[in-house]
Amino acid sequence: MKIIDTSLPEVKIVEPQVFGDNRGWFYESYSYEKLKALGIDIKFVQDNRSYSKEKGTLRGIHFQKTPMAQTKLITCTRGKILDVAVDLRKGSPNYLKWISVELSEDNKLMLFIPKGFGHGFVTLTEDVEVLYKVDEYYSKDCDRSIRFDDATIGVEWGTESLVLSQKDENAPLLCDSDIDFVWGENS
Repeated sequence: MKIIDTSLPEVKIVEPQVFGDNRGWFYESYSYEKLKALGIDIKFVQDNRSYSKEKGTLRGIHFQKTPMAQTKLITCTRGKILDVAVDLRKGSPNYLKWISVELSEDNKLMLFIPKGFGHGFVTLTEDVEVLYKVDEYYSKDCDRSIRFDDATIGVEWGTESLVLSQKDENAPLLCDSDIDFVWGENS
């Protein structure tokens, strides 16, 4: 495994070592010990999978508030997505800055997003499956989202035609949210 830095220092791209031959390929998609040796010392407790039927399906910007904030390790196991992480930690030098990374079944990259960041993705193909690990269990009471098109953040999703859930369509703007992330406190 190899870690690739992004413009948000805490958000990392994880590139697995892929072994291929005439039969196909094999790679280790998760190893606590290997990630720990690379500086990611997180114990994940839950795996989540999502399936999106249509190209242009947008999910996000999602996060869980403290005390159930989640670190995520995301991979796209089928199709292709544009994965986005947004720094939501008040006081951070990167507050409200975001990055996007293309994750696909072909490139096999993973995106590591720590607590204090929002997460979302848009599907770039039809029939997309995404798998992500989290280090805290789902909490309905702490589950939050921010409008995907909030101008204060300005994420460029790369497509105008979007398929949205009611939750994402009705998500509050950043100024109306109850985000409680503070740089250095809970991140």
